[in-house]
Amino acid sequence: MARADKAAAVAEIAEEFRSSSAAVLTEYRGLTVAQLKELRRSLGENAHYAVVKNTLTKIAAKEAGYEELTELLAGPSAIAFVKGDPVLAAKGLRDFAKAHPLLVIKGGLLDGRPLSPDEFKKLADLESREVLLAKLAGAMKASLSGAASLFQAPLSQMARLAEALRQKAAEDPSILRGGAGTPAPAAAADTSADQPVAEAATDEPAADAGESTAG
Repeated sequence: MARADKAAAVAEIAEEFRSSSAAVLTEYRGLTVAQLKELRRSLGENAHYAVVKNTLTKIAAKEAGYEELTELLAGPSAIAFVKGDPVLAAKGLRDFAKAHPLLVIKGGLLDGRPLSPDEFKKLADLESREVLLAKLAGAMKASLSGAASLFQAPLSQMARLAEALRQKAAEDPSILRGGAGTPAPAAAADTSADQPVAEAATDEPAADAGESTAG
């Protein structure tokens, strides 16, 4: 390969490292051409699998600021450069490696951070971005539906609830003060009446503490 071609190849690989959300280094020794095509399809549309030359890729990794990757470049090497959701590509590589043990996942990068083989496996076990967004949308829809049903409750129903509360308060005024709804014994009420200052001194800090906790 001419020097100009090598320089162009290094620049291209370095740019792939910089622009990818993830890059997974693998060894594909023993895989057939047909199996490599199958692997590329399993990665999805937002990732591509490129066979690389170790010497040029080591230079490109250093230029991109990922010198730690150079020690992974040994044997027949290929890199999955991921532009979209890295979880989808990780799942594709993991599933292919289970079916074809000749594919060895050696590590790589995730958002510029070194990725070990074990971390890669954990990444593959996560739910994809699409699944998480679908779950979030479902939760938001359910929440909005609940709020809408509350606002759309008939006024007659709300009026009946208000009337029931008024009647309960007339029977037991303590519920309007946050009580449990059971009138206190007369003896307890008399005792509190004898010591109004002590009650005020005791209740006020409790109220302050409650406000502080709520805040």
